[in-house]
Amino acid sequence: MATKKKVITKDDIVSKYMEEVLEKGQKPKSVYHFAKENDFTEAEFYAFFGTLEGLEKEIFRLFFENTVNLLHKNEEYQGYDMKNKMLSFYFTFFEILTANRSYVLQSLKIDKNPIKNLVQLTTLRNSFKEYVAEILTDDYRLEQERFQKFQEKAIQESSWLQLMLTIKFWMEDESPAFEKTDIFIEKSVNASFELMNVAPMNHLIDFGKFLFKEKVYSR
Repeated sequence: MATKKKVITKDDIVSKYMEEVLEKGQKPKSVYHFAKENDFTEAEFYAFFGTLEGLEKEIFRLFFENTVNLLHKNEEYQGYDMKNKMLSFYFTFFEILTANRSYVLQSLKIDKNPIKNLVQLTTLRNSFKEYVAEILTDDYRLEQERFQKFQEKAIQESSWLQLMLTIKFWMEDESPAFEKTDIFIEKSVNASFELMNVAPMNHLIDFGKFLFKEKVYSR
């Protein structure tokens, strides 16, 4: 009786891809070569991913997804303010990156062109920006509604830049248990939330409205 072939899953393909990149120090030449060397068909690959590049992006999105899932399992997390949610995200996310450090370092340095390496993070970027929008609270939101959309985008983009800087710092961190990265996270997140203090901006907008009214209606 013929042995029934194991049904390959999305997680199987992700694991096999990460292993191949680590063992060979380079990306597979094509979906055909990758599938053939790992004993599954191209059709099985395309059931989950359109391209190898899509698979690379999905790996970093999965790091993000696993982070958020772990956070939501913590009952206390729901009661945190925005800053503590962000700190929790950072510490959990970098624990997951550290568990996969060899792959992350290899994949983000594999191409001589750093821009091509960063393309892998585009899906992570979209997911992270959505996360920032979800945890944004009124404490950090401008009172004037017409400025809120612009403010939200600015916070999303600056938060993404901060995450990228932290990844770079972590990649270069040689301290035991990456303790310097932990310090960097705490100090940088605290500093960013100090800069996000909207009270002065609200006062500036109110002052601007006052000057506009005085200028227009005093004529």
